[in-house]
Amino acid sequence: MKKDFPIEETWVPFQLRPWTPPEGIPYTELFPGVMFKERYLGLNKSGEPFGCRFGERTFLSNSKPALEASEYARDKGKFDLFHEQVFHAYFTDVLDIGDTKILLKIAGEVGLDPEELKRCLNDGRYETRLEEGMKQAARYGISAVPTFIINEAHRIVGAPPLGSFKDQLSRIQD
Repeated sequence: MKKDFPIEETWVPFQLRPWTPPEGIPYTELFPGVMFKERYLGLNKSGEPFGCRFGERTFLSNSKPALEASEYARDKGKFDLFHEQVFHAYFTDVLDIGDTKILLKIAGEVGLDPEELKRCLNDGRYETRLEEGMKQAARYGISAVPTFIINEAHRIVGAPPLGSFKDQLSRIQD
């Protein structure tokens, strides 16, 4: 009989495309020929049982400001709440999470001090932490998001269907 095991999660800051300009980059440049309408229909069908809705993004934001703001939220004990709101802003509301004004608004909504966050972003307080996150990701061979590292040894890359994800976790637990 399998034992239940506690799951401890630690999000590590990882910028998938660090070369993204501050204003972002259109998806048509990144993924020429991709039929985005069909892709979003599939994503929304998969997300529907979980209450997830994906807006039709047309550009990739530069995620560095959002990653730095998330580290500020971590230091203030509000990482999970802030992180969830940033995901919602990006994937559902199709907002530019590279825009500091958007991040400051989210910060205020979750009970963080927008002015203090702005100072932290302006003085680069979390850049070293992001660099360390990128080094850690390199040690694990991470090149895609999401990537789940289990017990420092096993890796699940991407967002497989829930059944497949559970099967993979179960095999790791055996």
